Amino acid sequence: MVFLVVNRERVCAPPVRSGLRKRLSGIEISGLRFGKQHLIRILHTADVHLDSPLKSLALRDEGLQSTVQTATRTAFTRLVDFALAEGVSALLIAGDLFDGAERSAKTAAFLTGQLDRLKQADIPVFYIKGNHDAENPLTGEVSLPENVYVFDGRGGRHQLGETNIWIYGVSFSGRQAPDSLLPKFGSPEPDAINIAMLHTSLAGSQGHDTYAPCSVAELSAMGFDYWALGHVHKRQVHSSAPWIVMAGIPQGRDIGEAGPKSATLLSIEDKSISVSEVPTSAAEFLELKVDIGGCETDDEIRSHVRQQLQGVAENLVADVGLIRLTVAGQTDRKWQVLRDQDAWTEVTAELARSTDRLWIEKTKFNLSEKAEGSDSKSAVGELEALMAEISKEPANAATMRDLLDTLVNEIPTARRAQLLPNEEAAEQLLRSLSEDGAESILAAMKGASE
Repeated sequence: MVFLVVNRERVCAPPVRSGLRKRLSGIEISGLRFGKQHLIRILHTADVHLDSPLKSLALRDEGLQSTVQTATRTAFTRLVDFALAEGVSALLIAGDLFDGAERSAKTAAFLTGQLDRLKQADIPVFYIKGNHDAENPLTGEVSLPENVYVFDGRGGRHQLGETNIWIYGVSFSGRQAPDSLLPKFGSPEPDAINIAMLHTSLAGSQGHDTYAPCSVAELSAMGFDYWALGHVHKRQVHSSAPWIVMAGIPQGRDIGEAGPKSATLLSIEDKSISVSEVPTSAAEFLELKVDIGGCETDDEIRSHVRQQLQGVAENLVADVGLIRLTVAGQTDRKWQVLRDQDAWTEVTAELARSTDRLWIEKTKFNLSEKAEGSDSKSAVGELEALMAEISKEPANAATMRDLLDTLVNEIPTARRAQLLPNEEAAEQLLRSLSEDGAESILAAMKGASE
């Protein structure tokens, strides 16, 4: 298995430790033979973020803590397991192997232990530093096994053993790289497979700082056969001619990184490259919407939710799933469910735990009442209409804003920035709070009248 972390820079290779040079030049690339064809496989990953904490309300569950606290390590261990089991030729790490500047002897011991497993199997590792690595002291102080080749900020290239495969890479020299790193890549080797490693935001990506900016068109024009990219946590194949692949994060850390995570496997046969995904995540964040429309009793609601959760558990790729659940639909039970939503939150959590694979991170209720049987002429119906009108009045909006300002002043400054990054977010929060408050009042009144 090969991880190629390639950034295009100059053609001349930077100095290499003599032990590593001897090992790499003497490696006989492992692979599979199909007839007369020799298949070489390389594993590409990025943004491992070792020991980065997973963020979820579900982590308060003691039964889940042991799994999620080591999730990033488990994902990396699975990469190494796959490399060893499948006999890959190299591992490419396209930046952000670490998460930040926190020193950790345990992290260092874990990492060197895993890399040494690859060393024992003569599997080289090619690694470029990303923005998180550049600020992490471990990357400069840990003595990595000699099978690990770390590209520096000047860039360079290296031949993969006796094959006609060349790997190029450029590391971040500091925490930021505001300018393109493409000028540091030289020309690709003629009549060879050329793989370049780059940690980049490309032309920009929501939720990610702009680092080493460049476009897909610029990468395509460079003449390399495969671009092993990192930085953006969502896996994307931007092009197949040439291959331009953002590996994505191998372990999601919150609901914003939902879905199964993976590494990318390159299969090289002659001068042809194909790619596939290798599942890696230990825990998977998911969003699930369960429509309870048509359910007329509490038993029917519980049965339907249970069935949906069991279906998710059976198709889960990771070991465990952290679910953000939305209970939706038109039902005559709307007001009773909303009135007792604290109890229903516990019910859904228990139904998830009963699968032995799922935990509820958060349960939301987005219910509407069936059109027939409306009580618009009743006292509750009149109150509902009145509250809807009041919510639209400027005076009400001003009052709500004053209350929000008072509450925000009690929140730590850092948390304020997360909760209300801009004016639009503040307005959305006000609308949501107003709607939820009205729903709760009406739910209590209608539920009490059943």
